[in-house]
This record gives sequence, C-alpha cells and structure tokens, in this order.
Amino acid sequence: MAKSKSKAKGKYRFSFGPWNIDEGADPFGPPVRNPIAQSKKIKMAKQMGFDGMQFHDDDVVPDLDTKSHAQIMKEAKRVKRMLDNEGLKAEFVAPRLWFSPRTIDGAYTNNKARDRKYAIERTKVCIDINNVLNTSWMVVWLAREGSYIRESKNPRIEVLQIRDAFNAFLEYDPKLRILIEPKPNEPVDSAIIPTIGHAIGLGYMTCDPSRVGCLVETAHSILAGLDPSDDMAYGLAHDKLWSVHLNDQGGLKFDQDKSFGSYNLRRAFNQVRVLEEYGYGRKGEWVGLDVKTMRTQKQAVSAKHLANSRQTFLFLLEKVCTLDRDLEAQLIDARDYEELDRYILCHLMGLKY
Repeated sequence: MAKSKSKAKGKYRFSFGPWNIDEGADPFGPPVRNPIAQSKKIKMAKQMGFDGMQFHDDDVVPDLDTKSHAQIMKEAKRVKRMLDNEGLKAEFVAPRLWFSPRTIDGAYTNNKARDRKYAIERTKVCIDINNVLNTSWMVVWLAREGSYIRESKNPRIEVLQIRDAFNAFLEYDPKLRILIEPKPNEPVDSAIIPTIGHAIGLGYMTCDPSRVGCLVETAHSILAGLDPSDDMAYGLAHDKLWSVHLNDQGGLKFDQDKSFGSYNLRRAFNQVRVLEEYGYGRKGEWVGLDVKTMRTQKQAVSAKHLANSRQTFLFLLEKVCTLDRDLEAQLIDARDYEELDRYILCHLMGLKY
C-alpha cells in the first residue's frame, strides 16, 4: 500500500459577490426568498471565513446612471467603510454593461457610436469606483460582445473595437489592471472573445499588455467544451491568470453556477491542483467563487453554497498536498495509466490503495 507524502499548502484568500446570495428568481418563476441587505451580506462573508468581496459597479452604487459623479463617489465610500468595518477587501469592481437598454446590441461593439460611447464612459465611472474601494483590478465580462446573427456585425471590427476601448481604460488610469472573463455564449449566441486563448490574445493587442490578464470561470470553460484546469494552466503559462471563478457545471447547458465540486469532484480536484502546483495566490491573486443558491433553499440557509464551496476547495487542497508523488511518477514512467486512474479515484474517495 502506498503512503501519501504530505507537502506544505499555499495560503489562499477567498471572495464572492453579493449576487451569489440571491432571491431565486429564474426565467420560469418569481423570487422565492427575500432580498438580503448589502451590509448583511458583507457581515456574512466575514462570518463564513471569506477575505473579500467582488462587486459590479451597480452593486456598489445602485442606479448609478441616474446619479452625479459626486453622488456615486459618496456612495462608494460608504461601501468601503462597510468593508473596512469587517476587515474585508474588495477584490475587483466590474462594469455591469449588459443590463442597460443602451447595450442591447452590445457595449463596446454596439453598432451605434453613441451607445459605444456610453459603454466606455460607464466603464470609466467603474474605474473611479474601483479606486475608491482601493483595488486596481477591473474584471470585464464581455457579455453582449458578439452576435445573435453573424451577418449583423463584422467580427474583425468587433475585436478592434474592444481593443480600442481597453486602450482608453488603460490610458485613463495608469494603475488599472484589466481581467478579461471569457464565455462562449449566453446571453449572445456567439461571443467574439469566447475562450481563454482569445482573451490572452486580445490582451497582447492592447497598448500595455502587462496590465491585461484574465479570469477563468469553471462553468465558462465547460460551456466551451474545454477543461477548466487546462484553461487555468494556459493562463498560468502566460503569467496571465489573475483570478478564478470556481463553480461547477453539468455539461453544455446554460450557465448553472453549481457549488464547486458538486457535479464533478475529480474535475474540481484538478483545478485546485494546477493552482496549488504553480503558485497561484502567491502574488495576491484571489480564489473567487461564482455560485448560485439553489432555488429550493430556504431563507435562513441561503448562503450554505458559499461556505460549502470554500470547504470543498480546502478539502481538495489537502488531497493535492497528500498525493503520493513518487507513486504517481512510477505509474507515469511505467505508462500504467489504468493504475494511475485507480489510485487517483481511491485517493479522492479516501479508500485504501
């Protein structure tokens, strides 16, 4: 019987966004839970052992399109005080451009110049909110940058429009770092930056590639038919993996955002492994969760999925660090992948080998 050899674990800090504790509405039915105040969600984060929060710009300042810049800055400072009071940090602020009636046809790639201008100016406000919350990281999910019908847009021009928008943001704030979050579809049928390779390639096209990286979300990689651990490894190889959104996904469906590891524990194990083995988190990167509350959860336990996902990560981290690397190397050298497969399964299930 092989003996597991433990190795030292890296230290990780965890975050989630307020949208991860939701009211349970879906396209087929109304809310099933009552809203929870932002201040209470921030307190819940601390109680569950999280270190920070993720935000959209209008999570920080609701209805910000209707407010003056001075009002926006005042409300952002209020949220910063709430975080400080709980000893939490803001990981990032992301522009929520896909809700506006002005971005139905896209934000930076909209066919109307006035709507593209709106998206750029709205994003600059997001950068200002970022600075108030004392973070220089801005995640950009290019939600409506693509098409429902291919003939409606020129794909080459779309890429250049996004590049030009990013250049404007990099010039607007010399401290800014942009994290591109790719997704192949939903809400549009076909996204113009669908995968991690596209995202990294786009970053190299900007005026300062050193300040453009990526965020890999588990479900988004799966929706593209890819393995999230491979996508993370690709980002790490380029030194561009600056954040992750861990969750799980039951195949090529809509974006499910299941609790991390709840659908495919082995796939989750390999994500933790690639992060741990290549030093993720040592430069301040966060382990972000993007998981939805099950619609059937009752009000009082509507945050269990967050605590559970964090605990699953830590459980799998222990499995990574107690893996018998000598045995693994022997089986690889012997090209006995059937036995390696059995060993990995036994290790994950806690069975004797």
